[in-house]
Amino acid sequence: MNLYEHTIIARQDTSPSELKQLTEKYSKIVEKNEGEVVKTENWGLLNLSYLIKKNKKGSYIHFKIKGKGKVVEELEKNEAIDKKLLRYLTVRVKEFDLDTNYFGKKDDIENKESAKN
Repeated sequence: MNLYEHTIIARQDTSPSELKQLTEKYSKIVEKNEGEVVKTENWGLLNLSYLIKKNKKGSYIHFKIKGKGKVVEELEKNEAIDKKLLRYLTVRVKEFDLDTNYFGKKDDIENKESAKN
């Protein structure tokens, strides 16, 4: 089984309920193709580096997936035709970093670090 980190960027006008539907839709595609979604993170609405299809911002959803190459192939095939998505990216990794929350609020991160010490 390969490990993948997969990120999708939805349009800025996508509602929270639509984001939840997108998350469920792509999680089901992974499971149908004998994969496993280890973790899902909603990074929220972030600024884009440049305009993509007239959007300045995008809602980021990040998946950590275990599976074969067929899983990624099927995911990307479905995402290419989805009008709600601006971009997607899949990266194969050697291991998952399940502890670090890169897009958490600074106060939350500092509290967790002080709790560890």
